Amino acid sequence: MLLEWMHLGGPLMWVIAGFGVWALGVFVERSLHLHRARIKADDFLKGIFNIVKRGNIVEAITICEETPGPVAHLVKTAILHREDSKEAIEAAVSEASRGEVSRMERRLVVLATASQVAPLIGLLGTVLGMIQALLPMQVEAPLIHSGDVLGGLRVALLTTAAGLAVAIPSFVGFNLLTIKVDRIVLEMERSASAVVAFLKGGWRDERPAGG
Repeated sequence: MLLEWMHLGGPLMWVIAGFGVWALGVFVERSLHLHRARIKADDFLKGIFNIVKRGNIVEAITICEETPGPVAHLVKTAILHREDSKEAIEAAVSEASRGEVSRMERRLVVLATASQVAPLIGLLGTVLGMIQALLPMQVEAPLIHSGDVLGGLRVALLTTAAGLAVAIPSFVGFNLLTIKVDRIVLEMERSASAVVAFLKGGWRDERPAGG
């Protein structure tokens, strides 16, 4: 049935379907990526702080490298700059944060584009279908065959429906992923503030020199 509709709707149906498949692939890939990026930040920070307090810097950095997600990367960045001033640490973490946000938002524009372009392509199909329906009426009037008119109307309705069928899920998917990114960004900001405060205020390396 679906293939029959695709055939009846004309070439624009395949263009709309292409946008739909592309948007679906991006949504699935980004959803999995953002799912892996979420960690229990509070527990992670507590563990890292305890390790750093014991002076095991290498171990802390190794755990950060093995932990997925932007929070671990920001914590690693802060630890690597632990000897710098507070302002320098904040600047390094801020720069790393921008890179992580950009990485999380990668390809979300595909969903936004699909949600805007698909209905426009459907509208174009509607116009072309109406033209296809009206031309026989002008040429064959007053003796008009219903089949000549129905073909154009069918194209108009199918392309409109297909455009909306792709645009609506794409728009919903874009907003869902944006909400997930915003939550992770908030978690990143909280974690960055906590690790900077810890390194420059809550902990001092009290091991004896050479130890």
